[in-house]
Amino acid sequence: MALIKSISGIRGTIGGRVNDNLTPLDIVKFASAFGTWLQNNKNKKDLTLVIGRDARISGQMVSSLVASTLQGLGINVVDLGLSTTPTVEIMVPELRADGGIILTASHNPKQWNALKLLNDKGEFISGDNGAEVLALAENEDFCYAEVDDLGQYETRNDAFDIHIKQILDLPTVHVEAIKAKKFKVVLDAVNSTGGISIPPLLEKLGVEVVKLYCEPTGQFPHNPEPLKEHLGDICELVVREKADLGIVVDPDVDRLAFIDEKGEMFGEEYTLVAVADYLLKDKKGVAISNLSSSRALRDVAKNLDSEYFASAVGEVNVVTLMKEKNAVIGGEGNGGIIYPELHYGRDSLVGIALFLTHLAKENKTVSELRATYPSYFMGKKKIELTPDIDVDALLIKVQEEYKNEEISTVDGVKIDFPENWVHLRKSNTEPIIRIYTEAFSQKEADKLGDDMIAKIRSLI
Repeated sequence: MALIKSISGIRGTIGGRVNDNLTPLDIVKFASAFGTWLQNNKNKKDLTLVIGRDARISGQMVSSLVASTLQGLGINVVDLGLSTTPTVEIMVPELRADGGIILTASHNPKQWNALKLLNDKGEFISGDNGAEVLALAENEDFCYAEVDDLGQYETRNDAFDIHIKQILDLPTVHVEAIKAKKFKVVLDAVNSTGGISIPPLLEKLGVEVVKLYCEPTGQFPHNPEPLKEHLGDICELVVREKADLGIVVDPDVDRLAFIDEKGEMFGEEYTLVAVADYLLKDKKGVAISNLSSSRALRDVAKNLDSEYFASAVGEVNVVTLMKEKNAVIGGEGNGGIIYPELHYGRDSLVGIALFLTHLAKENKTVSELRATYPSYFMGKKKIELTPDIDVDALLIKVQEEYKNEEISTVDGVKIDFPENWVHLRKSNTEPIIRIYTEAFSQKEADKLGDDMIAKIRSLI
C-alpha cells in the first residue's frame, strides 16, 4: 500500500501504519498543515474552508477528521457532504471562502482516498504553495486554537442546485434545443456522487435518464477509471435501452466519457475535441490541452481558424496556460473539460451540457458526430532502466537524435513527426521513462513506442 505526498495534495490507502498509508494521524497532520499555511498567508482572523467528498467508503471518516482538525485550528468549516470535485471548486468563490479541501482519490480504487487542496478561487493550489504545505506537514509546526476560538461547523445541501443553475445560465448551453431532442441516456456513475449530481442536471435539460450504478455507496462495481475495458455493462445497456448515448464519469465527476448509440466508445480523448468543436465554431480563439493529449484537438482548432497550444501534463499546468492565452476551452485528453466561462477546473457536468447542446444543434447521432473528427490511436509503453542511468542525460541524447523534427521540452521530450508523435516523460519516483504515442492506427502507435524503446536502448 502507499502514501503519496505531492504538491497537489496527499493520497494513500486507508489502514496500515503512520507515514506508510493514509492513516488518521496522516490526515490530521496534513489538514493541520494546509490550515496553518492558509493562516500564515491570509491577513484576516476569521477563515472559512469548504469541504466535500466523493462516495468512497472511507469518505465520512476522512471528512470528520479534516473538519475537526480545521475547527481545532480556529477555522470555520462549510461541509457540502457528498459532492463532486467541480461542485466544491464552484462553491469556494460562491461562499467567498478562503479555500477548500476535496476528499477524493478520483479514479483510484476504493481503498484509496486523498485530500486535494484549493485556493480562494476554488482552483488547485500552485506547485510552490503545495511545497510550502508539505514543509509545514514535515515539521509539524502547528498551533491550535484555544477553546473560545474554535472554528464553527455548518453543512449545506444546496451546492448541486447552485452548480446546475450556473451551468443552465451559460449562454452556450441551449436548454430548449436539448429539450426538443428528447434524448435518452444511460448514466454510469460507478456508485459515487455522479449518481446524485448528474440526473438533476439531465432532468432540467429534458433528458430521460436510465441509471446504472448511481447509488452513492462507494462500492465501485468495476474499476472506476472510465476506460473501454471497464465499461462492458453500460455499452450493452445503451443498445438494449435504445438510448441515444451513454455517459460515464469517475467517482469525483471530473472525467467524462461518452458511449455512442451502437454501444461503442466515443473515445475519452474526443470528449474535449467535441466540446471544443462546438465552442470554437461560435467563438474563434484558443484551445489548450496537455502534451500527452490527442492531436485531434489541434486539427479541429486549426480547421476553425483557431489556435492550439499544449501545456505540461497536470491540471494546474493546463489552467496556467489557459489563463496566459485567454483560452476559450481547455482540458485533458482523459475526459477533463475546463470551461473558463464557468470556472477553471475539470467539470463533467458542464461538459455534458455543452456536448448535448452540440449534439442537438448538429442534428447527428453520436456515432455520426464522432465520424466527423480525425481518427487517431494512442499507445502507452514504458522502459525500465537501472538506477545508475542518468535519465535526464538520456533524454538530451534522444532530443539530439531527432533535432530535425518539431520538439517540445516543456514536459520531458515530445517529438512531433508529420504523421504521428512520441512523448517521453521520466518518472519522478523510479528509473522509468513513460512513452506515449499517437498515430493513425493502433498498430502504428504501438510500433512507434517499440521503435522508441529500441532507440533508447541503443543510446544507453
